[in-house]
Amino acid sequence: MRIIFLAFLLLLPLELLAYKIKSVRYQGLVHISEGVATRMLPFSLGDDVDDAKIDKALKKFYRQGYFDDIRVDYENGVLTFHFQEKPIIAKVELQGWKENDDDVLKNVVRIKKGSIFDMKKLEAAKKRIIEAISQDGKIDSVVEIRTQKLDSGGIKVTFVVNEGEEIVIQKLRYSGVKQLDSEEFDDVIANKEHEFMGWFWGRNDGKMHLKDLEYDPLRIKDFYMQHGFLDAQVDEPFVRVNFDSYEAQMSYQIQEGEAYKIEKVSIFQTKQVIDNSKLFEILKLKKGNVFNIKLFREDMERIKTKIADLAYAYVQVVPDLRKNEKEHTVEVVFKVIPGEKVRIHDVIISGNTRTLDRVIRRELYLGPGDMYSLTDLKDSRHALGRLGYFDGTTIEEKRINNHEMDLIVKVKEAPTGNIQLGGGYGSYGGLLLSIAVNDRNVWGSGINVGIKAEKSQRTKNASFSISNPRLNDSDFSGNFSVYYSNYEYNDYAVNTNGVSVGTGHRFSRYISGYLSYGYSGNEYDIYHPENLSSYYISFFESYTKSSITTSVTFDNTDDYYLPRSGFVVSQSFEKAGLGADADFFKSRTRLGYYKGLEDYVGFDAIFRYKARFYFAENTGYLPIAERYYMGGIGSVRGYESYSLSPAIRELDENGNVRFRRIGGRMTFSNSAEVSFPLVPKAKMRLVTYLDWGFIGQDSLSEISRGGYGAGIEWFSPVGPIQLMFSKAINPQTHDTLTLPADRTATFEFTMGQRF
Repeated sequence: MRIIFLAFLLLLPLELLAYKIKSVRYQGLVHISEGVATRMLPFSLGDDVDDAKIDKALKKFYRQGYFDDIRVDYENGVLTFHFQEKPIIAKVELQGWKENDDDVLKNVVRIKKGSIFDMKKLEAAKKRIIEAISQDGKIDSVVEIRTQKLDSGGIKVTFVVNEGEEIVIQKLRYSGVKQLDSEEFDDVIANKEHEFMGWFWGRNDGKMHLKDLEYDPLRIKDFYMQHGFLDAQVDEPFVRVNFDSYEAQMSYQIQEGEAYKIEKVSIFQTKQVIDNSKLFEILKLKKGNVFNIKLFREDMERIKTKIADLAYAYVQVVPDLRKNEKEHTVEVVFKVIPGEKVRIHDVIISGNTRTLDRVIRRELYLGPGDMYSLTDLKDSRHALGRLGYFDGTTIEEKRINNHEMDLIVKVKEAPTGNIQLGGGYGSYGGLLLSIAVNDRNVWGSGINVGIKAEKSQRTKNASFSISNPRLNDSDFSGNFSVYYSNYEYNDYAVNTNGVSVGTGHRFSRYISGYLSYGYSGNEYDIYHPENLSSYYISFFESYTKSSITTSVTFDNTDDYYLPRSGFVVSQSFEKAGLGADADFFKSRTRLGYYKGLEDYVGFDAIFRYKARFYFAENTGYLPIAERYYMGGIGSVRGYESYSLSPAIRELDENGNVRFRRIGGRMTFSNSAEVSFPLVPKAKMRLVTYLDWGFIGQDSLSEISRGGYGAGIEWFSPVGPIQLMFSKAINPQTHDTLTLPADRTATFEFTMGQRF
């Protein structure tokens, strides 16, 4: 009996600490719902709950990370949790570094508006900011976190950044370099020795790039392997920094070894799918040549493409180098694992909110049921880019099984209807402005319709045109236009009414032809006709023109507006004289070459070379308006449009000498451009250029002019815009016996044109 009573006394305190839970209430709960909170409880309604279970519930709530404090009270069977939630971050700012840069906030800071205030996360963001700054070669950076409670109850977080100092490499040494020129390493490494006037474009500023420091030895080694040095060893650089001046000295220890020659090139196919001789034909590595790792990689891709074009989509090319270290020779081995042939199961198109599916499908060289081809896949991607309808296109391969795949075509629509603006400012013509409206993809059909009404100080133009690049989705095209124009040249104006109709045909993926007929009536308005001799008056007689034009174009570029690879070459011939006054023959040749430089310079730079050669032969009557003029965007920037041409001397009514431009029969102009990303998010680029051109009546050497400058290329919401700031090279400032002074232009702009 005593034992039972003692046990009762011991259990009595535990019974007194147990609570009968009839209901649970939550106060101050925001970030999780009451239903979720209830499911997190380690007990249910009606249970007898002790302090241990309540403590377990509190810890579980705390682990969610939303609360600064939680307290509990119990009364008459009601258990109430009182939550004090952590404040919300209402605003995040950077001060002193990358201010208003959304990409930095997203990718570096990673603290979003509306997230819970957490000091540990803010400290982590602070470390990321310092790390990002150090990657730019700056050390001793300081970041302070400032918080401010707003009236709304939220917290404003400001990262106050005091950027450190940049490290400048004043001396860079290479030990062990004997067989190559160490100066050539500058073409491949990121950390270079400071050069005199390093701030100037094209010179080395010597700024240290810490993120590239570990990769530079690999780049140097790769450079050696491009020259056959397979045993080359490049140690990590030794860096010594003077923290008083933030200047550094770097040194590399290099063991070159000997250059290897190719003893043999072998190809082994685990399953014979093509004759090896056809693969050897496309290889650049040859027996007896010095080994080159760059050509080695390219040959791997050539083999892969060749096999993949036979429908082996999952082909693998496994390379091997069998070195003979004694003889310094190497056998190059390519092991080809073709896999199985793959057929296209389906082609799925997405993202085309405007352009019709059929407009996209007709540009694809692969469709359901076709056997896979890697070249067809690449060409399809480029063909979509050349349309100019999309901001971006990707074609993804979705594997179904070893024998089938789906192609997922993803496009992002670009504005194709736009208001085109063009004009410029020159010392002679003043402000020039024109406006036009067209749509290259009406209702997503691929049909181009333009209704233009242009007016400027020197032009009046009204026209209607319609063209279909793929009649009934075939390889034929067609167009029709009717127009009126008034062009004011420097010495005369021409009023023209005309109509044209034409058709074209696509002969291959890159080659297309065109044939058109045009008829126009042309009337001159001559400035100061009283000064013209009877001989030159005949040049300005009103005339009609009836002509046939034929052309052929090769275009394998990867994009319409901003190509980064490929050529555009076109040749056209025009013959006039079919029952009308004008009688002449014209030839027009144009070339465009585009090369992306990202693999060479590490960012999205583009090199362009453009050239044109025009020639006209007088076979009866070649009017002044049908001759060629030079100057402005499209030929030689830095000079007013149409201002460069052969001229004749004449006397005005006061006996003063003046010149009248009469155009040339032949002209050649070319330009070299480099386009750089300026504000990638706004699709804005910087372009620098050098133009040079020639024009004359009997030879191209009669007039030669050049210009250079820089400009802005901008894919604006209403179409591509070019703003060009130009400087003429040694312009002729005074009249001579044969030519007038040049009319220069410092600024021009245009819209809607291909870059």
